[in-house]
Amino acid sequence: MSLTNSILCLFEITDPNLIVTGISKERCSTNQRIHVVHATLSYQLLKCPHCGHKSLIKNGTHMSHLRLGTLSGGRYEMHLKRQRYQCKDCSKTCGAKTKLVNRDETFTHNIKHQVIVLARDMLTSKEIAKLCGISPSSVQRILNANIHLAYRVKHLPENLCFDEFRSCNHWMSFNCCDAVSHRRIVTLKDRLSKDIIDYFEARFSVQERAQVQSVTIDMNAEYGSFIHRLFPNAATIIDRFHIIQLAGRALDNERTQTIRTIQDKHSRLYHILKSQWRLFHLDEIKVNDSKAVYLRGINEYMTQQNAIDLALDAFPKFRSVYQTYQGILSAIHQKDANAFQSLLTNYQPTSNQMDITINTFIKNGSALLNSCRYPFSNGVKGTRKM
Repeated sequence: MSLTNSILCLFEITDPNLIVTGISKERCSTNQRIHVVHATLSYQLLKCPHCGHKSLIKNGTHMSHLRLGTLSGGRYEMHLKRQRYQCKDCSKTCGAKTKLVNRDETFTHNIKHQVIVLARDMLTSKEIAKLCGISPSSVQRILNANIHLAYRVKHLPENLCFDEFRSCNHWMSFNCCDAVSHRRIVTLKDRLSKDIIDYFEARFSVQERAQVQSVTIDMNAEYGSFIHRLFPNAATIIDRFHIIQLAGRALDNERTQTIRTIQDKHSRLYHILKSQWRLFHLDEIKVNDSKAVYLRGINEYMTQQNAIDLALDAFPKFRSVYQTYQGILSAIHQKDANAFQSLLTNYQPTSNQMDITINTFIKNGSALLNSCRYPFSNGVKGTRKM
């Protein structure tokens, strides 16, 4: 295989009119070392593209500096001499064309494809720019030119998930996906209620939106205020993860308050509450009550259940919060809406953070109980990478 064909195959260039004349290493204006492929582009042009007469003559060459895809992380360019032609009849000029690059552009299709492939691997613009030997702004322009967002999905799923995530410049963006397949429906640049309402009302008819059966949301979001307006027949579901997370925070708050009341910082109870806090978040059925293990921080061998009982027996108020947390955990795991409702109804305030948590649950009563009745979860955190 000739040198020309070897280099062209290396860069996946298939233009038969392009001939490589040499390769070299040079330095650009920024003192950056670049690999240069020298080539010429010439072919027989019969008719003038302007007037159509067969009176073309060769009229010198025009040098184009094209950016090629990188092979080893450096910067690769092609200095291409394009044949120029002039028409004797209309005196207009034209040049040889190649499918290697678009008209009036310097980035070849090869390097554009390379940028898009790297972007799919969730690399940042700066990382892609460093790998391809171009600037971050050039990477962004290539991506923007090749992103074609659909106006809307063809069919609105029956079960949706709403969530937000931190995007560019610390802005919170809105994400909606199918609760069953987790296929992304739309990502909006912000999470303003007005923009979300405008999107769904402008793109989906009332009949389409009426077919939605459920929408899963976070407890701290404002989505519940307009879900019934957008989807009149949909049930609102609060994500189970956020229910347990809120109850767990109330448990931790009471645990830290209890720790502050212990005067002896070297006591067994202090170390149980301080070092073995994960034990109190375990489901009761997963707590080991038969095998003694070495517990770090306490520096003793004992069962997990024994450590928990020591703390609960010493602090009745903390025991009350712990039992409430375990009741919530059990109802969620077993998807028992009746048990959850009974816990909320029979709860007795004890002047701690759990009181606020239970009041929050009561305010979101129907949406909260739906988390036990429906199998859907707000697992959309990773879909923004898809």
